[in-house]
Amino acid sequence: MSPFDPAKVERPAPALLKYYIIMALLTGPLSVFVILPLLFKYETLRYKFDSEGMSMSWGILMRREIYLTYRRIQDIHLTRNIIQRWLGLATISVQTASGSSSPEVSIEGILEADALRDFLYTKMRGAREHHDEEQVAPPADEALSLLREIRDLLRRRVQPESQP
Repeated sequence: MSPFDPAKVERPAPALLKYYIIMALLTGPLSVFVILPLLFKYETLRYKFDSEGMSMSWGILMRREIYLTYRRIQDIHLTRNIIQRWLGLATISVQTASGSSSPEVSIEGILEADALRDFLYTKMRGAREHHDEEQVAPPADEALSLLREIRDLLRRRVQPESQP
């Protein structure tokens, strides 16, 4: 089995269409009205994972596009209901610090959901650690020169002025 490559994930798995059909049929007589938006979502749903972040887009009349950088990710949840488990699917909910209680992105239709979740966690931690290093650690030469300047100022204040 080859390792999981999120860059190759562009479309949801065909099992997602089966899941949408089952969920629409469970609504009973309303299934005709429920299936159409789900069918359009499945046909237009696109994912892209790159080195900086991920994007997701879907919709025909009301096109939605979301781009999320990995360092904005605060939490990742993976959920599976009984039908999703049967079809080998899961929903990965990605939350940010946007102040909303709902997830920023819900990734559906990925068969390797555990591997994708692990990839997102790795990218999230890596982006956060790299971002923290950039903010906290100034260049060594700059820090050293600043410390020398502070030392010289303190020495001048502590030494008594020479008397004539």
